[in-house]
Amino acid sequence: MADYLVIVESPAKAKTIERYLGKKYKVKASVGHVRDLPRSQMGVSAENNFEPKYITIRGKGPVLQELKSAAKKVKKVYLAADPDREGEAIAWHLATALNIDIHSDCRVVFNEITKDAIIESFKNPRPINMDLVDAQQTRRILDRLVGYNISPILWKKVKKGLSAGRVQSVALRMIIDRENEIKNFQPEEYWTIEGTFEKGKKSFDALYYGNGKDKIKLTNEAQVKAILKDVKGTNFDVVNVTKKERKRNAAPAFTTSSLQQEAARKLNFRAKKTMMLAQQLYEGIDIGKKEGTVGLITYMRTDSTRISDTAKAEAVTYIEDKYGKEYIATEIKQTKKASNAQDAHEAIRPTSTMRTPDELKAVLSRDQLRLYRLIWERFIASQMAPAVLDTVAVDLQNGDVLFRANGSQVKFAGFMKLYIEGTDDQTEETTKLLPEMEIGDQVKSLEIEPKQHFTQPPPRYSEARLVKTMEELGIGRPSTYAPTLDTIQRRGYVVLDAKRFMPTELGEIVHQLVLEFFPDIINIEFTAQMEQDLDDIEEGNRQWKKVVEEFYKDFEVHVKHADEAMEKVVIKDEPAGEDCELCGSPMVFKLGRYGKFMACSNFPDCRNTKAIMKPIGVKCPSCETGEIVERKSKTKRLFYGCNQYPECEFVSWDKPINRPCPKCSALLVEKKIKKGVQIQCTKCDYEEAPTQ
Repeated sequence: MADYLVIVESPAKAKTIERYLGKKYKVKASVGHVRDLPRSQMGVSAENNFEPKYITIRGKGPVLQELKSAAKKVKKVYLAADPDREGEAIAWHLATALNIDIHSDCRVVFNEITKDAIIESFKNPRPINMDLVDAQQTRRILDRLVGYNISPILWKKVKKGLSAGRVQSVALRMIIDRENEIKNFQPEEYWTIEGTFEKGKKSFDALYYGNGKDKIKLTNEAQVKAILKDVKGTNFDVVNVTKKERKRNAAPAFTTSSLQQEAARKLNFRAKKTMMLAQQLYEGIDIGKKEGTVGLITYMRTDSTRISDTAKAEAVTYIEDKYGKEYIATEIKQTKKASNAQDAHEAIRPTSTMRTPDELKAVLSRDQLRLYRLIWERFIASQMAPAVLDTVAVDLQNGDVLFRANGSQVKFAGFMKLYIEGTDDQTEETTKLLPEMEIGDQVKSLEIEPKQHFTQPPPRYSEARLVKTMEELGIGRPSTYAPTLDTIQRRGYVVLDAKRFMPTELGEIVHQLVLEFFPDIINIEFTAQMEQDLDDIEEGNRQWKKVVEEFYKDFEVHVKHADEAMEKVVIKDEPAGEDCELCGSPMVFKLGRYGKFMACSNFPDCRNTKAIMKPIGVKCPSCETGEIVERKSKTKRLFYGCNQYPECEFVSWDKPINRPCPKCSALLVEKKIKKGVQIQCTKCDYEEAPTQ
């Protein structure tokens, strides 16, 4: 018979922890929360000082009964839920349900599921931290007040199934604001002059810089022609050579946000998938008879980049053995910590440096291994010496025309021997060697080519970029990024197009209503301040009821006004101007979850539907009378064709754009390449610099 009962959240952890603790301990799982606010009612009343009404979650009765029964048979119960606000709240709910004194040493927390960490944590139990519980409870109450007050109004005024929330409404606003920026963007013309030069028998590239005194921005062809006219002959003098040594520091070990971003860039994982795989690696994987099930990474919800001294020492040993002493970082450059970052946990790292990804190939799934490798390499690299690059800039002059050539090469690889951080624009550190040159040397120009460009609109948000921006603005926390992005997609407010967020018509309607009647809810500064208030509660600097009361005072007025003044949005079926090819009835435009589509007005007798052909504002280059429209293939792949089909059979997988090629006047298209999107001519070799 066991003397102690340990309650964890996940059944996956229970077996491993029980094995580490021995026969005196019985470990059981609560399988997440056991109590919550009721789904059928608000569960929070302003009249009752915002005291929440908690009930046992449907289906959790037997689990709770089993835990109560087990608790009666032991000397002491330890609550070992996850080491964050949510875990602290689960521990508090369990303590309340099982009549455990919250002031007793009943709470055990650990950052990794390894034998040493578990044994050590049970030597240092503590009371339940009510500040942490209050912070979680405040977030839950605020989200309930917002969701259960605004959502019914949206159901009544727009359609059923809609919702609004504190963080999701701000995320939707950011996506819509970016879409409006793109729509309103006016491209500006600019030019570059690219030169190919020769020194000895080596050729190299340089760009026009200016007139020898100032850097000059090229805005039109006339300006470019005037500059080219000033070039006399093909000889250029080397007038300046600047050599520098540049150090590049490794990125710190992962936080939740940076892990989601890097997994999106390098592994093409959605935020939700990244967190699911990270949870599996944290909770434990059976790695064989010798060790059994063991947690492979530390806790995956964190915004700290701190690393324990033990983990650092192990990493240093590995780096010295594998690469040599010179690859060990003598000092780790501290990254600037966000003002709202919590430092309760470490960064996300492997629980043992010595468990290399190659050694775990046989026991991890393909995706588990890819994510583990990313975490492992990032952590090891974070403890390695900076890379050292030799850079050189050479100025070449002909009269008043100055070109500049830049080169760089890796002098010492440092951390780059193992890992290089990804970027949103897919740029990479490339070696670009220049021939040896000194002031007074002469070089010969082989070719000087002017190129026309147009500024590009800002890119739509990818998941990685949206998470990064939310973190920078102080919106949400590590535990909320993935669920927020998932919610706005499930509600049909946004869709992913080429892995970028686009708002749907439904999303635009909901956003406009929330913007008009609940401006604070989608105010970025207001939402960020609310996150700061939650942090203040966690640190014991504010009373939770005061925070809720201050929020509700104004919010209640907005709710009453919206209920009375918000007009019903009637989403009428518009005539599509064509008949159903199946039954002959008129086709109509309907608003569905992902925007408008065409459907037969004779529904439900006829269920014919068609996608709407969306014009992109480009005349067909083939027939010159039709318009190019978006279409979708049978496999749902987007392509572009003439609206005069079948009379005109023009099609393109690449999106045509509404300006001709400046070299040959043929059609320009947006070509998706590895580094983003590049505008290219469909006939000649004209192309523009890639953009994201």
